[in-house]
Amino acid sequence: MPSQTLAHSSMRVLEFDSLRELLRAYAASPLGERRITKIAPSTDRAWIEQQQELVSEIREFRRAGGRFDFSGLIEIGSLIEKSRIAGAALETIEIRDVVLVVDRAAEWREIALRPPATLKSQWRAVEAVSSAIADFTEFLRFFRNKIQPDGTLEDRASSELARIRREIEKQRRVIQESLRSYLRRLAEDGAVQDELVTIRGERFVIPVKMEQKRRVQGVVHGASSSGQTVFIEPLETIEQNNELVRLLEEEQAEIHRILLEMTGRIGNQAEQILAATDTLAELELQFAKARFAEDYSCVAVSCGDSRPRLSMASVARLLLHNARHPLLERNLKLRNLKIVPVSIELEHDRHQLIITGPNTGGKTVTLKTVGLLALMAQSGIPVPADRAELPVFDAVLADIGDYQSIEQNLSTFSAHVTNIDFISRTATPASLVLLDELGSATDPEEGAALAVAIAGHFERTGCMSIISTHHTSLKVYAANTPGVVNAAVGFDEKTLQPTYELKVGVPGASAGINIAGRLGLNPTIIEAARARLGTQARDVGQFLDKLHEQLRTAENERLRLAAREQELEREKARLATEGRKEQQGKAREMEKKLETLLRDFEYHAREAVNAIQERAAAQKLSKEAERRIAKLRREFREQFDSTVVAHSTGADRNDPHAQPQLVKHVSEGDSVKLKSTGRPARIVRKIDDSHFEVQVGAMKMRIARDDIAEVLARAAESPVKAARARGVSVLLENEGANVPSEINVIGHTVDDASREVEKFVDRAFLAGLPRVRVVHGSGMGILRKALRRLLEQHPHVASVAEPPQNEGGAGATVVELRV
Repeated sequence: MPSQTLAHSSMRVLEFDSLRELLRAYAASPLGERRITKIAPSTDRAWIEQQQELVSEIREFRRAGGRFDFSGLIEIGSLIEKSRIAGAALETIEIRDVVLVVDRAAEWREIALRPPATLKSQWRAVEAVSSAIADFTEFLRFFRNKIQPDGTLEDRASSELARIRREIEKQRRVIQESLRSYLRRLAEDGAVQDELVTIRGERFVIPVKMEQKRRVQGVVHGASSSGQTVFIEPLETIEQNNELVRLLEEEQAEIHRILLEMTGRIGNQAEQILAATDTLAELELQFAKARFAEDYSCVAVSCGDSRPRLSMASVARLLLHNARHPLLERNLKLRNLKIVPVSIELEHDRHQLIITGPNTGGKTVTLKTVGLLALMAQSGIPVPADRAELPVFDAVLADIGDYQSIEQNLSTFSAHVTNIDFISRTATPASLVLLDELGSATDPEEGAALAVAIAGHFERTGCMSIISTHHTSLKVYAANTPGVVNAAVGFDEKTLQPTYELKVGVPGASAGINIAGRLGLNPTIIEAARARLGTQARDVGQFLDKLHEQLRTAENERLRLAAREQELEREKARLATEGRKEQQGKAREMEKKLETLLRDFEYHAREAVNAIQERAAAQKLSKEAERRIAKLRREFREQFDSTVVAHSTGADRNDPHAQPQLVKHVSEGDSVKLKSTGRPARIVRKIDDSHFEVQVGAMKMRIARDDIAEVLARAAESPVKAARARGVSVLLENEGANVPSEINVIGHTVDDASREVEKFVDRAFLAGLPRVRVVHGSGMGILRKALRRLLEQHPHVASVAEPPQNEGGAGATVVELRV
């Protein structure tokens, strides 16, 4: 919990306790509920940022599919303290509860040490909190299979307990068999009430009719409620029952010994267990906040995380975009209604906001929303807004509502003045002040003067303040005072309904007379009221009415333009779709034409073979032709897929390696194979990036890069051989072993695969291999991107390429080495 709690905050007025109750609904255990009730805003920036980081990481954990069960966890602090007392023994149910908490802590420790592989972000904050959980492996091994879920000890709790319980069962069977035999003899004479054996005071007895009790020698242990039956322990089983009682006492003594030992184990690790319990409570709090944030679409700030950004003290800024009051939103959800969000921006040179407008327009809700969200942010709770940036306030001070008190002889006005006096003496430049209906509940003229003076005091103090009012004087004050901003809550005079929208930059009209007229008040009264308005007030009212009408017109125009923009985007998307379809159609047509050419080539090749008279030569040429046809078909398919299809779909737009038909690294002296002749050639010199001079036998010729099918051998056979040729002594481990040209890392983590691929590339480089292949699979592309990034930066790698589809496509990577 925070060490620096927020002083002088109006948490009750701003319904922070109700927010705690809302969060408690997300707790799964009494342990979590208790931690939630202790939530309080803090001024400790480091603690606030840690809390925001924690809930952000838990939200990411949940998005990755992570879950954890907190149900059944209770507060075990008192049990741990009891375990520290010498000679004290916890009950089995109490030990079971302690072991459950420790077992859950150990379970979470494993998750923290090995988070889900799908987790995209690091969770340093979660790891830091979870590090307080010790290794309880030996502790849990001692308690394993010793306590049943109902809280009773298992027979396996000790070998002695198992022996005693076997003896007890054996003794019970002996007594029952003896009594059944005795009952059968008595039943023949009608002396027993029922032929059954029962227990009274841990001793086996038989039911005998009252009038027949003298016929049975033994000890009477009671009678039935009707008095018709007595329960007698026959003399012949008294010694057997005594032995059973002795065994039961021996069992209890052994149980007590076991409980003492278990309690001692708990007491020996009391500090570690308490730390683990506190960590679980903190984690359940973070899970509750994460679920709350998901349900209420809490802040997703522009930097990409889900935390309210906290302003530096020297650059105080309050920014809330589409903020919502969570309690109001919950209540509206229950009625299938949507909340109207508010947006506010204040900073050091504009730190006071004057909100005006009609009653029920949302002025008070705006004040409460800002105040509650500030308290939430400083309590480490995600803020329900699209974007949020908040200072760390040293106090959140509010005068909202009616503080009238008959007991304390305070009128509404007196209560407001008393509260505002306290706020004025407490507020600092780092405070947030919220004043509702300033200057009300007294003479309007005096109230307006007092309201302007109070607003001016807080403006000079330099604190951030938001004030709601009906006084025109405050509207004028806001318009003429630097650092003060006007704002208005919306009201639709046609429907006589508030819109609850907050418009920053313009003053609001109270519209009391207009509303009264719309509601049907006597026109004579309305005219009389207008006549009593001063010229200035009437002019201001008319100006504001005209201004708000112009704002409504501008807003309607904005919405119309936005709708038009969406329509244009849809049309653009439609045309793009049609273009893609047309391009795909042309690609299919091209493919059909090329297939026709291939079939024609196939036909003529076979005809040429058939024309050869010699049967052996014909068979040989036939096989060669079939092989060439199959190879040509494969090459065509590869080239078609990698150029036409990849280009039309944009698949190669962001991957520079998606050109598998080009051999990228070719050097002078390399032996290559040419596509045009199918023969090997040696690179004599490089003309430019796309053309080379090659020698085929005694003939030299110029070729393009795309005519090179593959590099058969590099100029130097291997770095090791080249070094030895220069007289350098080189010794290699397993030098004679074959070095594979391919490695398969499918199913590996990024870290493991990276290590294996680095070793593989080093071995291949030393062996002089010109090219190797890494098989990593397609999947979501995470492993592929990581390995390609690693290979591009490797000093032995000349180039990285994606192979053709028939050689793995996106599921593999071809690596050209600098040999």
